[in-house]
Amino acid sequence: MDGTLLNHKDQVSDRFFELFKELQAHDIPFVAASGRQYYSIVSKLAPIKDDIFVIAENGGITVKGKEVLDTCTIDTETVHKLIRRMRDIEDAHIVLCGREQAYVESNHDEFLEIFKEYYTKYKNVEDLTAITEDSFFKIAVYSFGGSEETTYPQVRDIEEEVKVKVSGENWLDISHLDTDKGRALKLLQQKLNISKEETMAFGDYNNDLEMIEQAAFSFAMQNAHPNISKAAAYSTKSNVENGVEHILEQLVAIKKQLHTK
Repeated sequence: MDGTLLNHKDQVSDRFFELFKELQAHDIPFVAASGRQYYSIVSKLAPIKDDIFVIAENGGITVKGKEVLDTCTIDTETVHKLIRRMRDIEDAHIVLCGREQAYVESNHDEFLEIFKEYYTKYKNVEDLTAITEDSFFKIAVYSFGGSEETTYPQVRDIEEEVKVKVSGENWLDISHLDTDKGRALKLLQQKLNISKEETMAFGDYNNDLEMIEQAAFSFAMQNAHPNISKAAAYSTKSNVENGVEHILEQLVAIKKQLHTK
């Protein structure tokens, strides 16, 4: 979503919704895959939310309509241990991402304003380690100084125990080792009997790497992290220039040509 489908106003373009109807007409399933919370994703795609697959929380949960197709969670004990560790890192603003909602214990006004763009269902609590009545997909950590420079160096040593992903310029995500968009996409491909060669994917940051590997037609956004640009088979315009729509228009045009032959 961010840096890929969403534009500079954090919105999905009207053109995309028009193209989605074309995709439907050609029986092409669409999957919104993001590190965002499920509720945040469907709020951005509200007109079509029941017609698409949603991979949220970096592959922590996969949903179609009201049906939950898959989840991958991290145990509560590990979550609480990680939270205590992250509290010791300066400029680390912690979000606990639960199935029911997200949780924050911050009173940092600037961070909370940013946080609300990504999480539409949340609760501000006094102590994240007191939350036990939910299942957890990941811990997201925001750093004003930059995730690669500030938070990631502090947690590299735990990468054999949990999955650590720099998911944005300022965001870092910690989840179960099995949690990623690629795993979730692979399960969907198996369910729908769709091969890698029949899959197109768009990405811009490191949490897209495994997903990119699951698609023969993989596209790096012009604004992508160098790792994505290297891993993807193709490239497209930036999210600000509607790079996803640019490629989908070509796909729809090809489908129409084949249909008329």
